[in-house]
Amino acid sequence: MGKHRRQRSRRRRLLAPSLFTALSAVVVAAVLTGTHGLDLSDATAAGKAARSTRTAAVPAPATDPAATPVVAPTPSTAPTPSATATPTAAPAAATATPAVHDPALGSTGPAPAGELETGTVGALFSGAPAAGNHFCTASVLHSATGNLLLTAAHCLSGTDGVTFAPGYRDGSAPYGMWRVTAVHTTAAWSQDGDVDEDFAILETAPNDGRNVEDVVGGNRLGADEPFDATVRLYGYPAGSETPLLCTNTTARQSDHQRVIHCPAYPAGTSGGPWIDTATGDVIGAIGGYQQGGDTDDVSYSAYFDHAIEDLYAQAETAAS
Repeated sequence: MGKHRRQRSRRRRLLAPSLFTALSAVVVAAVLTGTHGLDLSDATAAGKAARSTRTAAVPAPATDPAATPVVAPTPSTAPTPSATATPTAAPAAATATPAVHDPALGSTGPAPAGELETGTVGALFSGAPAAGNHFCTASVLHSATGNLLLTAAHCLSGTDGVTFAPGYRDGSAPYGMWRVTAVHTTAAWSQDGDVDEDFAILETAPNDGRNVEDVVGGNRLGADEPFDATVRLYGYPAGSETPLLCTNTTARQSDHQRVIHCPAYPAGTSGGPWIDTATGDVIGAIGGYQQGGDTDDVSYSAYFDHAIEDLYAQAETAAS
């Protein structure tokens, strides 16, 4: 399914029949199947989403026949903060200048804590934050409404019980939790599961009267960027409580897919943002081909073009 909760995908292999004698024939066929990650419908994720193991059984990706995105009404009251409630004032990291992170290209390690950009990236949970309970990665999109997130479309098809914890680390949500209230996907995804449009924009409800972007900031959406961009790739593995970061140059997998080589991005990293080192814009999210990739060391993203720009405009209008 992808890197939602990544499970390896194996190509089907057929063993050709062997002829023994003119009087008899034996046909031997073996079919091996698998998936890269997992798809959690109704507030659960898929692809490099988040199961503790890549072999965990998961539901198939949602194939909602509706042509329109799923939009759940925003509640009239703010969600009840978790045990790690939103602080009354934004942490210093929310107003700090992003630090320069320059690891060797293609290496993966823990994302630095307390930096502005890192604070915009978080984990999606099925309810309150708890170790092992996150299933996908998401990031805050800059918008006029201040309440939008970016993730992979295969991560979820509904909003029931889904929450977002930016900057989540070691069982703590330092900035608070925001409840997801709507999921916006393209018609090509909702009707046909088009991997070239495997991205989703989520709406969130205010927490304690504040929108998520007011607390941690947001990343601008970038579209039609070159395939050879250098990006910082973030993701939350299902079996880890610390986000990963890798910096490398992307390449063209197809006309509508990017590919990047970054080791150790397993299940749970689906939806993780690809942030352009030159512009600071988010130009991808782990997903797309093979729902993010069928090995931990190679990740994919649907190419961001007019399709996601149109979806963004639609989501921003709905959230207004």
